[in-house]
Amino acid sequence: MTEGPAPTMSDEPVELPEWTGDLETDVVAAIRTVFDPEIPVNVYDLGLIYRLDCSNPELIDIDMTLTAPGCPVAGEMLSRVRKAVLLAPGTRDAKVNLVFDPPWDAQKMSDEAKLELGML
Repeated sequence: MTEGPAPTMSDEPVELPEWTGDLETDVVAAIRTVFDPEIPVNVYDLGLIYRLDCSNPELIDIDMTLTAPGCPVAGEMLSRVRKAVLLAPGTRDAKVNLVFDPPWDAQKMSDEAKLELGML
């Protein structure tokens, strides 16, 4: 059995959210512009963001996971989340840490994501 080409991340521009002025709200909105290349849902609603620390706007600290440890676009996903966060007003820098504990499962998805994927 042959596999198709590895998924790629689109370089198409995304529509930026309307900023609220609340740092954490704006960072979450920015993260929601990053979509998993294989699942048409943003990484935040997929439940891939495990921790978001906005207490220091000089360095937003994020723990995120992937739907599968062998994800072929892992590095790109981390980079895209970081770049998106840097678009939020008031942020200076961001660090995205890749974690796999606890392992991701579909129960971590928001109800909106489950609805979009026909799981509700």
